[in-house]
Amino acid sequence: MSRVRTPVVARWFDGEGDGFRLLGTRCAACSAVFFPREESFCRNPGCAGDELVEVALSRRGRVWSYTDGRYRPPAPYVSDPELPWEPYTLIAVELEAERMVVLGQAAPGVTVADLEVGMEVEVVPGVLGEDAGTTWTTWHWRPVGVTA
Repeated sequence: MSRVRTPVVARWFDGEGDGFRLLGTRCAACSAVFFPREESFCRNPGCAGDELVEVALSRRGRVWSYTDGRYRPPAPYVSDPELPWEPYTLIAVELEAERMVVLGQAAPGVTVADLEVGMEVEVVPGVLGEDAGTTWTTWHWRPVGVTA
């Protein structure tokens, strides 16, 4: 049975391979960029703009910080208690052009031992999980030059 690939959050990312991008919004009045995207008004306190345009964000950035999740978080976090807990790595990345920090999981196989503050990473398509009929897609950060 084939699963339907469905973004975890609609309109936050799009594309495949080298065309994969996080999607944000830019205020037409002050040029402030937002991620997660903003749909209603400019979040810049000095701007009254309300025209927001979708923009593709930088594919690359630099590691600002990172950590790992070695334990199952308490409720309301949802996970199957019957399955063993698998640690994962979180990376905060300062985007190249926008100079904003975006948090995301590291690509599978990337651990804190592989990371350094300031190293260059790129956004790649990822899978958050699967159920009977759906593959839930997301984004991951991967060190530049690493393939997997």
